[in-house]
Amino acid sequence: MIPLSDPDITPAEIAAVDRVLRSPRLSNGPLTEQFEAEFAAYLGRKYAIAVPGGTIGLLLCLKACGIAAGDEVIASSYSYRETAHAISLAGARPVFADIDYWSGTLAPQKVEERITSKTRAILASNINGHPAAWLALRDIASGHNLLLLEDFTEAVASRYKGQLVGTFGDVAVFDFAQPSLLTCGEGGIVVTDDIDLAVALRRHRSHRPDERASVTVGSAAPYQAGISDLSAALGLTQLRRIDEILERRRLIELHYAMHMQSFEGIKPPYVEPDVTEVNWFLYVVHLGTRFSCSSRDAVVEDLRVEQVEAAAYSRPLHLQRHYFDLDYRRGELPVTKKISDRAVALPFHTHLTDSHVKFIIETMKDASINVGAGAAIY
Repeated sequence: MIPLSDPDITPAEIAAVDRVLRSPRLSNGPLTEQFEAEFAAYLGRKYAIAVPGGTIGLLLCLKACGIAAGDEVIASSYSYRETAHAISLAGARPVFADIDYWSGTLAPQKVEERITSKTRAILASNINGHPAAWLALRDIASGHNLLLLEDFTEAVASRYKGQLVGTFGDVAVFDFAQPSLLTCGEGGIVVTDDIDLAVALRRHRSHRPDERASVTVGSAAPYQAGISDLSAALGLTQLRRIDEILERRRLIELHYAMHMQSFEGIKPPYVEPDVTEVNWFLYVVHLGTRFSCSSRDAVVEDLRVEQVEAAAYSRPLHLQRHYFDLDYRRGELPVTKKISDRAVALPFHTHLTDSHVKFIIETMKDASINVGAGAAIY
Protein backbone atom coordinates (compact mmCIF):
# COMPACT_ATOMS: atom_id res chain seq x y z
CA MET A 1 0.00 0.00 0.00
CA ILE A 2 1.22 3.48 -0.89
CA PRO A 3 -0.05 5.46 2.12
CA LEU A 4 -1.70 8.87 1.91
CA SER A 5 0.79 10.20 4.45
CA ASP A 6 3.96 8.88 6.02
CA PRO A 7 5.77 10.96 8.66
CA ASP A 8 9.34 12.03 7.95
CA ILE A 9 10.91 10.33 10.95
CA THR A 10 14.69 10.07 11.07
CA PRO A 11 17.22 8.86 13.67
CA ALA A 12 17.16 12.42 15.05
CA GLU A 13 13.50 12.07 16.14
CA ILE A 14 14.09 8.59 17.51
CA ALA A 15 17.09 9.81 19.52
CA ALA A 16 15.08 12.77 20.88
CA VAL A 17 12.29 10.50 22.10
CA ASP A 18 14.81 8.05 23.54
CA ARG A 19 16.40 10.83 25.61
CA VAL A 20 13.00 11.74 27.08
CA LEU A 21 12.23 8.09 27.87
CA ARG A 22 15.52 7.87 29.77
CA SER A 23 14.82 11.09 31.69
CA PRO A 24 12.87 11.44 34.96
CA ARG A 25 10.19 13.64 33.31
CA LEU A 26 7.79 12.45 30.58
CA SER A 27 5.34 15.33 31.10
CA ASN A 28 5.39 18.85 32.52
CA GLY A 29 9.08 18.97 31.74
CA PRO A 30 11.33 21.56 30.10
CA LEU A 31 10.98 20.36 26.49
CA THR A 32 7.42 21.58 26.11
CA GLU A 33 8.38 25.15 27.04
CA GLN A 34 11.40 24.94 24.73
CA PHE A 35 9.19 23.73 21.88
CA GLU A 36 6.75 26.58 22.48
CA ALA A 37 9.56 29.14 22.46
CA GLU A 38 11.13 27.84 19.24
CA PHE A 39 7.79 27.53 17.43
CA ALA A 40 6.89 31.12 18.36
CA ALA A 41 10.32 32.27 17.19
CA TYR A 42 9.96 30.43 13.87
CA LEU A 43 6.74 32.31 13.12
CA GLY A 44 7.89 35.57 14.65
CA ARG A 45 5.04 35.56 17.16
CA LYS A 46 5.32 36.45 20.82
CA TYR A 47 3.55 33.54 22.51
CA ALA A 48 2.94 29.86 21.79
CA ILE A 49 0.87 27.47 23.91
CA ALA A 50 1.13 23.72 23.24
CA VAL A 51 -2.12 21.74 23.40
CA PRO A 52 -3.25 18.14 22.70
CA GLY A 53 -4.66 18.98 19.24
CA GLY A 54 -6.25 21.56 16.97
CA THR A 55 -9.79 21.03 18.23
CA ILE A 56 -8.94 21.62 21.89
CA GLY A 57 -6.63 24.45 20.81
CA LEU A 58 -9.44 26.31 19.06
CA LEU A 59 -11.84 25.51 21.92
CA LEU A 60 -9.41 27.13 24.36
CA CYS A 61 -9.13 30.13 22.03
CA LEU A 62 -12.89 30.56 21.98
CA LYS A 63 -13.05 30.22 25.76
CA ALA A 64 -10.25 32.73 26.22
CA CYS A 65 -12.06 35.17 23.94
CA GLY A 66 -15.33 34.75 25.83
CA ILE A 67 -17.21 33.19 22.89
CA ALA A 68 -20.06 30.99 24.12
CA ALA A 69 -23.74 30.08 23.66
CA GLY A 70 -25.65 32.57 21.52
CA ASP A 71 -22.55 33.73 19.64
CA GLU A 72 -21.79 32.99 15.99
CA VAL A 73 -18.47 32.21 14.31
CA ILE A 74 -18.19 32.33 10.51
CA ALA A 75 -16.19 29.43 9.08
CA SER A 76 -15.70 27.37 5.93
CA SER A 77 -17.59 24.15 5.26
CA TYR A 78 -14.66 23.06 3.07
CA SER A 79 -12.30 22.62 5.97
CA TYR A 80 -10.66 20.40 8.55
CA ARG A 81 -13.61 18.87 10.36
CA GLU A 82 -12.25 18.48 13.87
CA THR A 83 -11.06 22.07 14.17
CA ALA A 84 -14.41 23.55 13.13
CA HIS A 85 -16.16 21.25 15.60
CA ALA A 86 -14.64 23.33 18.41
CA ILE A 87 -17.15 26.10 17.63
CA SER A 88 -20.01 23.78 18.57
CA LEU A 89 -18.11 22.41 21.57
CA ALA A 90 -17.83 25.97 22.88
CA GLY A 91 -21.62 26.30 22.62
CA ALA A 92 -21.47 28.82 19.76
CA ARG A 93 -23.08 28.43 16.34
CA PRO A 94 -20.88 27.78 13.27
CA VAL A 95 -22.09 29.89 10.34
CA PHE A 96 -20.70 28.57 7.07
CA ALA A 97 -19.79 30.88 4.19
CA ASP A 98 -18.97 29.78 0.63
CA ILE A 99 -15.47 29.55 -0.83
CA ASP A 100 -13.51 30.90 -3.76
CA TYR A 101 -13.80 28.59 -6.79
CA TRP A 102 -10.05 28.56 -7.49
CA SER A 103 -8.25 28.74 -4.16
CA GLY A 104 -10.82 26.82 -2.07
CA THR A 105 -10.43 29.35 0.75
CA LEU A 106 -13.18 31.50 2.29
CA ALA A 107 -14.50 34.09 -0.19
CA PRO A 108 -14.34 37.46 1.63
CA GLN A 109 -17.52 38.81 0.04
CA LYS A 110 -19.41 35.69 1.13
CA VAL A 111 -18.08 36.13 4.67
CA GLU A 112 -19.35 39.69 4.85
CA GLU A 113 -22.81 38.58 3.71
CA ARG A 114 -23.04 36.21 6.71
CA ILE A 115 -22.24 38.74 9.43
CA THR A 116 -25.04 39.45 11.91
CA SER A 117 -25.34 41.15 15.28
CA LYS A 118 -24.41 37.80 16.88
CA THR A 119 -21.16 37.32 14.95
CA ARG A 120 -18.10 37.38 17.20
CA ALA A 121 -15.32 35.94 15.03
CA ILE A 122 -14.20 34.72 11.62
CA LEU A 123 -12.35 31.38 11.46
CA ALA A 124 -10.42 31.02 8.21
CA SER A 125 -8.18 28.19 7.03
CA ASN A 126 -5.34 27.94 4.53
CA ILE A 127 -6.83 25.05 2.58
CA ASN A 128 -4.38 22.37 1.47
CA GLY A 129 -1.52 24.81 1.92
CA HIS A 130 -2.97 27.71 -0.08
CA PRO A 131 -3.19 30.89 2.03
CA ALA A 132 -6.57 32.56 2.48
CA ALA A 133 -7.21 36.15 1.35
CA TRP A 134 -5.86 37.50 4.61
CA LEU A 135 -5.78 41.22 3.88
CA ALA A 136 -9.43 41.27 2.80
CA LEU A 137 -10.46 39.12 5.77
CA ARG A 138 -8.55 41.39 8.16
CA ASP A 139 -10.33 44.45 6.72
CA ILE A 140 -13.71 42.77 7.25
CA ALA A 141 -12.85 41.68 10.80
CA SER A 142 -11.57 45.13 11.75
CA GLY A 143 -14.51 46.88 10.11
CA HIS A 144 -17.02 44.84 12.13
CA ASN A 145 -14.93 44.61 15.34
CA LEU A 146 -14.58 40.81 15.03
CA LEU A 147 -11.81 38.45 16.05
CA LEU A 148 -9.88 36.84 13.20
CA LEU A 149 -8.98 33.23 14.01
CA GLU A 150 -6.56 31.31 11.79
CA ASP A 151 -6.23 27.57 11.28
CA PHE A 152 -2.85 27.12 9.59
CA THR A 153 -2.54 23.35 10.06
CA GLU A 154 -2.49 22.61 6.34
CA ALA A 155 -0.10 25.38 5.34
CA VAL A 156 2.90 25.63 7.65
CA ALA A 157 5.67 27.55 5.83
CA SER A 158 3.33 28.90 3.13
CA ARG A 159 3.49 32.66 2.62
CA TYR A 160 0.97 35.35 1.70
CA LYS A 161 2.51 38.61 0.42
CA GLY A 162 5.83 37.38 1.81
CA GLN A 163 4.46 36.77 5.31
CA LEU A 164 4.26 33.31 6.89
CA VAL A 165 0.78 31.92 7.50
CA GLY A 166 0.06 31.54 11.17
CA THR A 167 0.82 35.23 11.62
CA PHE A 168 -2.42 36.77 10.31
CA GLY A 169 -4.99 35.81 12.93
CA ASP A 170 -5.42 37.40 16.33
CA VAL A 171 -4.94 33.78 17.35
CA ALA A 172 -3.69 30.97 15.09
CA VAL A 173 -4.01 27.21 15.66
CA PHE A 174 -1.86 24.37 14.34
CA ASP A 175 -2.47 20.61 14.62
CA PHE A 176 0.45 18.14 14.56
CA ALA A 177 -1.55 14.99 13.72
CA GLN A 178 -1.08 13.20 10.40
CA PRO A 179 -1.00 14.12 7.59
CA SER A 180 0.69 17.32 8.75
CA LEU A 181 4.25 17.67 7.45
CA LEU A 182 5.28 18.35 11.07
CA THR A 183 3.87 15.58 13.20
CA CYS A 184 4.06 14.71 16.89
CA GLY A 185 1.63 11.81 16.48
CA GLU A 186 -0.94 13.94 18.30
CA GLY A 187 -0.63 17.50 19.48
CA GLY A 188 -1.21 21.10 18.56
CA ILE A 189 -0.11 24.64 19.29
CA VAL A 190 -1.77 28.05 19.55
CA VAL A 191 0.10 31.28 18.78
CA THR A 192 -0.75 34.92 19.44
CA ASP A 193 0.85 38.31 20.04
CA ASP A 194 -1.75 39.32 22.64
CA ILE A 195 -0.43 38.80 26.16
CA ASP A 196 -3.94 38.83 27.67
CA LEU A 197 -5.06 36.08 25.31
CA ALA A 198 -1.88 34.11 26.00
CA VAL A 199 -2.43 34.31 29.77
CA ALA A 200 -6.08 33.29 29.38
CA LEU A 201 -5.13 30.38 27.11
CA ARG A 202 -2.61 29.08 29.63
CA ARG A 203 -5.12 29.49 32.46
CA HIS A 204 -7.73 27.45 30.58
CA ARG A 205 -5.17 24.88 29.40
CA SER A 206 -3.57 23.59 32.61
CA HIS A 207 -1.84 24.36 35.88
CA ARG A 208 1.93 24.14 35.98
CA PRO A 209 3.40 21.81 38.65
CA ASP A 210 4.58 24.83 40.68
CA GLU A 211 1.04 26.28 40.67
CA ARG A 212 -0.71 23.30 42.22
CA ALA A 213 -0.84 24.88 45.66
CA SER A 214 -1.78 28.35 44.41
CA VAL A 215 -5.09 29.72 45.64
CA THR A 216 -5.12 32.31 42.84
CA VAL A 217 -4.88 29.95 39.86
CA GLY A 218 -7.08 27.51 41.73
CA SER A 219 -9.97 29.88 41.08
CA ALA A 220 -9.97 28.71 37.42
CA ALA A 221 -10.95 25.21 36.28
CA PRO A 222 -8.49 24.28 33.51
CA TYR A 223 -8.96 21.45 31.01
CA GLN A 224 -5.53 19.97 31.91
CA ALA A 225 -4.85 20.00 28.17
CA GLY A 226 -1.09 20.04 27.87
CA ILE A 227 1.18 17.77 25.81
CA SER A 228 3.84 15.33 26.95
CA ASP A 229 7.57 15.90 26.59
CA LEU A 230 7.56 12.94 24.21
CA SER A 231 5.36 14.88 21.79
CA ALA A 232 7.38 18.04 22.37
CA ALA A 233 10.60 16.17 21.57
CA LEU A 234 9.17 14.98 18.26
CA GLY A 235 7.80 18.41 17.39
CA LEU A 236 10.98 20.24 18.34
CA THR A 237 13.16 17.93 16.26
CA GLN A 238 10.87 18.19 13.24
CA LEU A 239 10.70 21.98 13.53
CA ARG A 240 14.51 22.13 13.45
CA ARG A 241 14.44 19.96 10.29
CA ILE A 242 11.62 21.85 8.57
CA ASP A 243 13.71 23.16 5.67
CA GLU A 244 14.96 19.65 4.93
CA ILE A 245 11.42 18.22 5.05
CA LEU A 246 10.06 20.96 2.80
CA GLU A 247 12.84 20.45 0.26
CA ARG A 248 12.03 16.75 -0.01
CA ARG A 249 8.31 17.45 -0.40
CA ARG A 250 8.97 19.97 -3.18
CA LEU A 251 10.79 17.26 -5.09
CA ILE A 252 7.71 15.03 -4.86
CA GLU A 253 5.60 17.97 -6.07
CA LEU A 254 7.85 18.23 -9.14
CA HIS A 255 7.36 14.52 -9.85
CA TYR A 256 3.60 15.00 -9.70
CA ALA A 257 3.72 18.08 -11.95
CA MET A 258 5.71 16.18 -14.58
CA HIS A 259 3.50 13.08 -14.64
CA MET A 260 0.25 15.05 -14.41
CA GLN A 261 1.03 16.53 -17.83
CA SER A 262 0.00 13.20 -19.35
CA PHE A 263 -3.45 13.46 -17.69
CA GLU A 264 -5.43 15.38 -20.29
CA GLY A 265 -7.27 18.46 -19.04
CA ILE A 266 -6.46 18.07 -15.36
CA LYS A 267 -6.67 21.28 -13.36
CA PRO A 268 -3.14 22.22 -12.21
CA PRO A 269 -2.65 23.48 -8.66
CA TYR A 270 -3.81 27.08 -8.47
CA VAL A 271 -1.77 29.79 -6.78
CA GLU A 272 -3.35 33.21 -6.27
CA PRO A 273 -1.23 36.22 -7.38
CA ASP A 274 -0.89 37.54 -3.80
CA VAL A 275 0.45 34.19 -2.60
CA THR A 276 4.26 34.16 -2.35
CA GLU A 277 4.77 30.47 -1.55
CA VAL A 278 2.60 27.38 -1.18
CA ASN A 279 3.67 24.20 0.58
CA TRP A 280 0.95 21.69 -0.19
CA PHE A 281 -0.63 19.59 2.57
CA LEU A 282 -1.61 16.74 0.23
CA TYR A 283 -1.56 16.50 -3.56
CA VAL A 284 -5.17 17.37 -4.33
CA VAL A 285 -6.49 16.75 -7.85
CA HIS A 286 -9.66 18.43 -9.12
CA LEU A 287 -11.44 16.13 -11.54
CA GLY A 288 -13.35 17.30 -14.59
CA THR A 289 -16.98 18.30 -14.91
CA ARG A 290 -17.82 14.86 -16.35
CA PHE A 291 -17.28 13.44 -12.87
CA SER A 292 -19.98 13.28 -10.24
CA CYS A 293 -19.51 12.73 -6.51
CA SER A 294 -20.22 9.01 -6.94
CA SER A 295 -17.78 8.63 -9.85
CA ARG A 296 -15.12 10.46 -7.83
CA ASP A 297 -15.72 7.97 -5.00
CA ALA A 298 -15.38 5.12 -7.51
CA VAL A 299 -11.99 6.49 -8.60
CA VAL A 300 -10.87 6.59 -4.95
CA GLU A 301 -12.02 2.98 -4.51
CA ASP A 302 -10.21 1.86 -7.68
CA LEU A 303 -7.03 3.44 -6.38
CA ARG A 304 -7.40 1.58 -3.10
CA VAL A 305 -7.88 -1.72 -4.95
CA GLU A 306 -4.52 -1.03 -6.61
CA GLN A 307 -2.96 -0.38 -3.18
CA VAL A 308 -2.94 3.43 -3.42
CA GLU A 309 -4.50 5.18 -0.45
CA ALA A 310 -6.54 8.18 -1.60
CA ALA A 311 -9.40 10.16 -0.10
CA ALA A 312 -12.23 12.53 -0.94
CA TYR A 313 -11.12 16.07 -0.15
CA SER A 314 -13.32 16.84 1.62
CA ARG A 315 -16.90 16.11 2.65
CA PRO A 316 -18.63 19.48 3.18
CA LEU A 317 -19.27 20.10 6.86
CA HIS A 318 -22.70 21.63 6.30
CA LEU A 319 -23.88 18.32 4.79
CA GLN A 320 -22.74 16.21 7.74
CA ARG A 321 -25.29 15.06 10.30
CA HIS A 322 -24.22 17.32 13.15
CA TYR A 323 -24.75 20.43 11.03
CA PHE A 324 -27.98 19.15 9.51
CA ASP A 325 -29.25 19.45 13.07
CA LEU A 326 -28.38 23.17 12.80
CA ASP A 327 -30.71 23.48 9.77
CA TYR A 328 -28.08 23.36 7.02
CA ARG A 329 -29.41 21.68 3.88
CA ARG A 330 -28.38 20.56 0.40
CA GLY A 331 -28.29 23.37 -2.11
CA GLU A 332 -26.53 25.78 0.21
CA LEU A 333 -22.93 26.81 -0.50
CA PRO A 334 -22.93 25.70 -4.18
CA VAL A 335 -19.21 26.38 -4.81
CA THR A 336 -18.22 24.30 -1.79
CA LYS A 337 -20.37 21.41 -3.02
CA LYS A 338 -19.10 21.65 -6.61
CA ILE A 339 -15.43 21.63 -5.60
CA SER A 340 -15.70 18.97 -2.90
CA ASP A 341 -17.60 16.58 -5.20
CA ARG A 342 -14.61 16.32 -7.55
CA ALA A 343 -11.55 16.69 -5.32
CA VAL A 344 -9.27 13.72 -4.64
CA ALA A 345 -6.34 13.78 -2.21
CA LEU A 346 -3.43 11.66 -3.42
CA PRO A 347 -0.42 10.43 -1.40
CA PHE A 348 2.05 13.19 -0.62
CA HIS A 349 5.05 12.62 1.64
CA THR A 350 8.82 12.42 1.55
CA HIS A 351 9.03 8.65 1.11
CA LEU A 352 7.45 8.68 -2.35
CA THR A 353 9.65 8.07 -5.38
CA ASP A 354 9.26 9.11 -9.00
CA SER A 355 8.11 5.57 -9.85
CA HIS A 356 5.49 5.72 -7.07
CA VAL A 357 4.09 8.97 -8.46
CA LYS A 358 4.09 7.65 -12.02
CA PHE A 359 2.17 4.55 -10.88
CA ILE A 360 -0.36 6.68 -8.92
CA ILE A 361 -1.11 8.90 -11.95
CA GLU A 362 -1.34 5.99 -14.41
CA THR A 363 -3.66 4.14 -12.02
CA MET A 364 -5.84 7.21 -11.61
CA LYS A 365 -6.09 7.66 -15.40
CA ASP A 366 -7.19 4.04 -15.76
CA ALA A 367 -9.69 4.49 -12.95
CA SER A 368 -11.24 7.53 -14.63
CA ILE A 369 -11.82 5.44 -17.77
CA ASN A 370 -13.25 2.57 -15.70
CA VAL A 371 -15.95 4.81 -14.25
CA GLY A 372 -16.88 6.05 -17.74
CA ALA A 373 -15.73 9.64 -17.30
CA GLY A 374 -12.80 9.50 -19.71
CA ALA A 375 -10.30 12.33 -19.67
CA ALA A 376 -10.65 14.81 -16.83
CA ILE A 377 -11.62 18.06 -18.56
CA TYR A 378 -11.92 20.83 -16.03
